[in-house]
Amino acid sequence: MKRLVNDGYDVVEEMLEGYCKANSEYAELLEHDGRVVVSKKRSPESKVGIIIGGGSGHEPLFLGYVGENFADAAVIGNINTSPSPEPCYNAVKAVDTGKGCLYMYGNYAGDVMNFDMGAEMAADDGIRVETVLVTDDVYSSKNIEDRRGVAGDVFVFKAAAAAAAKGLDLDQVKEAAIKANNNTRSMGVALSSCTLPITGQQIFEMEDGDMEVGMGIHGEPGVRRAKLEPADKVVDEILGYILEDMGLDTGEEVYVLVNGLGGLPVMDQYICFRRVSQILEEREIKIHKSLVGNYATSMDMVGMSITLVKLDKELKELIDYPCDTPYLKF
Repeated sequence: MKRLVNDGYDVVEEMLEGYCKANSEYAELLEHDGRVVVSKKRSPESKVGIIIGGGSGHEPLFLGYVGENFADAAVIGNINTSPSPEPCYNAVKAVDTGKGCLYMYGNYAGDVMNFDMGAEMAADDGIRVETVLVTDDVYSSKNIEDRRGVAGDVFVFKAAAAAAAKGLDLDQVKEAAIKANNNTRSMGVALSSCTLPITGQQIFEMEDGDMEVGMGIHGEPGVRRAKLEPADKVVDEILGYILEDMGLDTGEEVYVLVNGLGGLPVMDQYICFRRVSQILEEREIKIHKSLVGNYATSMDMVGMSITLVKLDKELKELIDYPCDTPYLKF
């Protein structure tokens, strides 16, 4: 194992302690719940509370997006494991200002079950909580509502958080999140497994020199496994799936994210973005803005994903809305 940890069973608590100390102007752990990261830059005005979360191991997702005009709280589970219901509920109690809260997270069964229980607990206290599941991973299912949430989380969270910061009500904030999700598509490729710090073992077997196109961030099976191919060929395949699923027309505008999964050099990520840009230019699809870097990882997995967001005036305004967090500043 090539990891710098102490006891594998302590990695989440030690990470959260270190993160909040390093970013003390932005975030702190909830006093009575060490799995809830709360923003220290919450609006003094009453607004819809934005709560995101899921398993750890995907940093800077989720904790890195807690800050001004973004998430008010992030609920953190064990590695690749959903948070338990109590911290989901405690996050609501910490950030609700009377206008209700919106839960947002990737579409995984454990997260759905436990966040739903947290919402039920909040409802018993008279606090309304709504939920939007992110479903951007195009290969994970033919049915959009059954798809996984991956790096597209960032844009869905961003749109909803901006709507909340603008003072919209809970129904309107939820609609903004749904619209962003419906216009976001992602797909990735893995060149290696990630390593679990508790066992020191990889979560699945992959031969050196292989790749798996379409693999999920927890090692879910992809489209195919084969010998590693040149970057342009890999990007052509991934973007082909995304563009076919989105049905983009000439002249439309997109936001682009090339996301590293934790172990892929930034150099390689920019090489991949170069090809994405070429393909979109050939199709006369305009790139409004782009992000390249590690935004939603899988610990030390070598790989990357591509995300496109189809934009209109409303989504462009929401995603471009100013925010200030340790890992995203607009």
